[in-house]
Amino acid sequence: MAISEEQVRHVALLARLALTDEQVAEYGEQLNSILEHIDTIRQLDLEGVEPTAHAVDMVNETRADEPLPCLPLDAVLLNAPEAEDGAFVVPRIVAGGDEA
Repeated sequence: MAISEEQVRHVALLARLALTDEQVAEYGEQLNSILEHIDTIRQLDLEGVEPTAHAVDMVNETRADEPLPCLPLDAVLLNAPEAEDGAFVVPRIVAGGDEA
């Protein structure tokens, strides 16, 4: 199945692409090459072959989730711009009930 110049221009229009005549010819050749590959794949006997997302089995390798000791509070607050009573001080972004 070959794609025509008219079809290339139609696809370009749908994609909102302005193509030159040279680009239409170039993309037409590329699309025809892709369609040839698809035709080759269609000729394969795939009866009984299950669809897959990957060519090889994938296994997630994760480390064990083990608790580690916490950082000392002094180290945690070391680079804080402002700290008070062992906590970060941040600017208020939501007004309270009486403030407007």
